[in-house]
Amino acid sequence: MGTLYRRGTKAMSELIVGHVSEYVGERELRSFLRILHYIGLPAKSDLVLIFSDSVSSSLLSSVVEEESESFLKLVHLYGELNETVRDSAVNNRLIRYLRVGRDEEKEANREAQEKKKEPIWGKGTRFTRSTLSNYSNAGEVEPLSYGSVVGFDVSELDPENSLSGFLNHAPLSLRRWACYPMLLGRVKRNFKNIMLVDAKVLLVLRDPFTRVRNRSPKSLFLFNDSGESLKRGKSNSAKTRDHLDPKPLNPGLIIGGGRGIRRFANAVLIEIVRATTDHKGKRKNSVSESGIVNKLVGNSYVLKNVNLITSAESIQEASSLTGFNSSESGSSILSSNHTVLQRGGVTV
Repeated sequence: MGTLYRRGTKAMSELIVGHVSEYVGERELRSFLRILHYIGLPAKSDLVLIFSDSVSSSLLSSVVEEESESFLKLVHLYGELNETVRDSAVNNRLIRYLRVGRDEEKEANREAQEKKKEPIWGKGTRFTRSTLSNYSNAGEVEPLSYGSVVGFDVSELDPENSLSGFLNHAPLSLRRWACYPMLLGRVKRNFKNIMLVDAKVLLVLRDPFTRVRNRSPKSLFLFNDSGESLKRGKSNSAKTRDHLDPKPLNPGLIIGGGRGIRRFANAVLIEIVRATTDHKGKRKNSVSESGIVNKLVGNSYVLKNVNLITSAESIQEASSLTGFNSSESGSSILSSNHTVLQRGGVTV
């Protein structure tokens, strides 16, 4: 069940779950994976990709494999550099994947604990010196720290297609919520914090886990939607009403403690079923993920066992950045101070 693209060096405390719809192309998935590695999230997190179907999984598997292989080659070569060369690098972002610079006693205790905590994905095969020779030629390699990358089709996590009795065709934005009970239920004792993210729509540029790392396991964090796409085509009076109403929350990125995420995911799934039942005569396009999530967030009774936090920061479109230059989109976006951006019409 599932595909193990890369087995990490140890058990991680954080989990990224990215949903990859049938509309995600190779370039979009590649940029999503590269930026995650660029900002260092895999140094502390495992990554699970949920594909919309076996066709998408087959077509995009090569992208995940290539990016995982390139990352391993790069990080192992970097680990062989001496400190002088490493510290003189113009962009020293790979240092976070090396377990260096710790107090000796603390390191000894940590290593003793880590030996007991193997990655939860796949069999217990680890990198040996002969394996490392596939990536480089020489000597001593610093101890490394990076997470696993795993992929599932929705049919593996939701084999009965739970929403088929309520929707003619459930898009991945809805069906993913039927996948979470199996996935998150099986790993509930393994990860402290979890992030759910849309691999097509969003670009994660900063570590979002900083918002929840020191909070309760029941915490749940959502960003405001910029509302740019909602404003297009609206009348002035409608825009005025929107300005007075609270900004809608964006379901494309949800972060929280493991307990908070699981409880919210269960609540969303129940609400999807209830909403589709209420719209029996309007089965097509009658229920949206954004509508479901925003309705739940406004229901304090349903979320009474979740510590909800909403960000004052809105998720802006990449093309709306001040000084944005489409010919230099990659550098403009990566130098942004935003935690997350919507791709809009921008390719990276």
